[in-house]
Amino acid sequence: MKSLTAIFVVLVALMQYPLWFGKGSWFRVWSLNHQIEAQKKTNTDNQVRNNVLNAEVSDLKQGFSAIEERARNELGMIKQDEIFFQVTNHEKDKKDIETPSNPQTKH
Repeated sequence: MKSLTAIFVVLVALMQYPLWFGKGSWFRVWSLNHQIEAQKKTNTDNQVRNNVLNAEVSDLKQGFSAIEERARNELGMIKQDEIFFQVTNHEKDKKDIETPSNPQTKH
């Protein structure tokens, strides 16, 4: 009787092995579910970024105001016969010169 019980315990253990440690084990399924959730979050973030880029591309294709804005802000361009005024804060410039933000020490 004891040997029969031992045989059944061994058979049950052999049948349970793939469930816990095999290719389709619970741990592998749990791990894959976490990978899927992480990928879904990445996909959502990328979709939002792509929507912003698509809106910017369509704006650049359709209207010249976006192109003009970029030329003014990023390239410092002005229109022909346009007068450009640059206002600076002299007190702030003096403070920046007196106390530089990145002082170099001499050894």
